[in-house]
Formats: sequence, C-alpha cells, structure tokens
Amino acid sequence: MQQSDWIYDWNLASPPLIPSGTRILLNDETLRDGLQNPSVYDPGIGEKIRILHLMESLGIDSVNIGLPGAGARAVEHVEALAREIATNRMKIRPNCAARTLETDILPIVEISQRVGIAIEAATFLGSSPIRRLVEDWTVDHLERTTENAVKFAVSHNLPSMYVTEDTVRTDRETVKRLYSAAIRSGAQAIVLCDTVGHATPQGAYNLVKFVIEEVVKPSGEKIRVDWHGHCDRGLAIANSLWAVAAGAHQVHAAANSLGERVGNTPMELMLVNLRLMGLIDHDLSKLKGYCETVAAATHTTIPPNYPVIGKDAFRTATGVHAAAIVKAFHKGNIELANIVYSGVPSHLFGLEQIIEIGPMSGKSNVLFWLERRKIPADDALVARLLEAAKQSSRVLTEDELLALCAGVAPH
Repeated sequence: MQQSDWIYDWNLASPPLIPSGTRILLNDETLRDGLQNPSVYDPGIGEKIRILHLMESLGIDSVNIGLPGAGARAVEHVEALAREIATNRMKIRPNCAARTLETDILPIVEISQRVGIAIEAATFLGSSPIRRLVEDWTVDHLERTTENAVKFAVSHNLPSMYVTEDTVRTDRETVKRLYSAAIRSGAQAIVLCDTVGHATPQGAYNLVKFVIEEVVKPSGEKIRVDWHGHCDRGLAIANSLWAVAAGAHQVHAAANSLGERVGNTPMELMLVNLRLMGLIDHDLSKLKGYCETVAAATHTTIPPNYPVIGKDAFRTATGVHAAAIVKAFHKGNIELANIVYSGVPSHLFGLEQIIEIGPMSGKSNVLFWLERRKIPADDALVARLLEAAKQSSRVLTEDELLALCAGVAPH
C-alpha cells in the first residue's frame, strides 16, 4: 500500500502554492542576527565552527558569519569562520552584515582579501516612514547612502546584498527608489525585511510580488530576491513560504528561532516544512544535533513541546495514542507507526516514536515498554507498573520503572 492509501491529504486538494521543482535557497542567520537576541551567550570560535559544519551537513546554502564592524572580537571570529570555509572548501557561501557605512564594509573587504574567498556584503539601512521620522532622514538621503555603500562594496570586489530594514512597513515609492538605486549601483541581491514581525502571509506575498514586478523585472538584471522575517506574530514560517510563492529565491532563518526580540524564522522548521512539501531532499538526520549544539553554545533552552526537536515531539504516554502506535509497530511497518499519530514522520529526521508510562497510560503502553526492553510481561508485573503509573502525577522515569520490574518500590 502507498501512503496515499492511508491518508487523504487536503494539502494537495488544489495546485500547490509553491510549484514542485522550485529551487529554494536558505541563508543561516544564527551566528549574526541569532546572537543579537538579548538572552543569548556569544559562543567561542570553536563552538561557532562546530555549528558551521552542522549547517554544511544540512545542506544550508549560505551563512551570515557576523558583523565585523562591531569590533575586534567580531573581526577575529568572522575571519576564522571565513578561513574554515576556505580551508575545507565548504559549499556553504559566507556573507557579512554591515551598515551602509564604509567603516563597516571595509573590514569585510580586508577579511575577504586575507582569506581569499568572496564574502557577500549585506549592507542595510532603515527605510520605513516611522524610522525616517525618528531619525530625521529624507528619502533622498537614503538613496544617496544606498548608492555610495553599494558602489563602495562592488568597487572592492565584494558581491553586494542590499537590505532595507522594515521593508514591509515601507511605502511603495521608497521601496522602488531604494532597491532600484541599489541595483543600478551593482547589487546582485536584494533583501526584503519584516524586521519587527509585522507581516501577514498576504503582506509578505504582496511585497515580494511588487518588488519583482516594479523593480527587478524593469531593471533587466538577474537579481536574487531574499526574504528575512521575524516571529513577533508567530507567522514567520507562513510568511516565508508565501514570500517564496511570490517569487523570493532565498529565505533567511536562524536555529531555534534565535534573534532580536522573539527571533527570526526558525531554520529547523523551514527545513522540516520544505522536506515535507517535497521541495528539498536533504539528509536532515543531524537536525536535532544542530539545534541542540546551538542551544548549548548560546546557553539557551529548547522547550519540550517544540516541534520536531523538542523532547516531547515524538513522545506519548496517552493510552489511546500509544495503543494505535503499538498496533502499527506490530504490523512491521515503521512508516505507518511514525505517521498514525504524528503529522511529521520522525524517521525523516533521524528520530523515533517513544512510548512512555504515566497516569494517562493504558495496558498497551506497559506491554510495549516491556517488549522493547525484552522483559517478560507477566500479569503481575504489568499490573504493578500500571498501578504505579495511575497513582503518579507524571510520567515515570526509566529508573523508576526498572525498579518496579525488580520488585523494588520507587522513591
């Protein structure tokens, strides 16, 4: 039987939002925007290099390796990461953030020259009416600043990725003027930003469509269009997918949704959704390791109920759910067992379904737990475990269950 015989998929009841075969690039912001989160610890260079290699193993296309204009430590780390990419001939392509100032762009030029690889310069400035009001900026000033910054980067042989902050709250005319100026000045990529997490999926779609139709196509240039979103309304994944549906080529994201305030589009969930939508076929068996390594390096935690990588993502202690999963396992079909009570097949991400024993458990939980550990399931033992679980206020630990199996009352 095929999976389509088991599941009627309403997701496929109409043509997909993103056509099959669409090439979607991913830019990892963990080591730049992710580290701007106020609660994170900035890791040492050894930890950053480990994270970089995990990004490579997941097939992530590019990585922001920092903002060297921030100071000496930032320069040291950016150069070490760039050198790691160059020395190991890694496929992942580096870029660096910079304000639209020569003093920010010059360190990228110098690192690129010392290491001997191209580093894309992601030069950014605020653009929305509210930001212009606060800063006393005119659009004429922003246009001149844009032209000067992009021309400076290009004249020093840096690929130019031009970014406006708060693009999604910026008026049409300013969006058109600034991005057109950047492209005329030599930018090869433009980034549309939902800097404060204001966008809805329709807003992301509208903005990308407008820029492609009104700026990119009229330019006659081959321009990569990127989407950079934040999670303030909890819509970052949906916004990113709608941006791609509108024609964006690359999505920016960060591990564990780290980043300013409540964070960036979560990289791990972009990878999960693109894999489940059939848009990528990467080996994602190291996805959990990537997220856990970033969490440990940044001194942050992953909530237990976090999708796919949280410790509870594929655990159940509920009797009805466990009984169905156990029956599927006994049919000898791991794929069936992994989707009967889960919308995400755990085996695609190097993980497995786990059945626990707790106050909501039934006999099936106990029998399966014993079977997996090759412990004979006599009636007295099953009754003892089930009774202890029913009297507990939580899931029993492995040690507690093994103690019960040995006839010892758990503490």
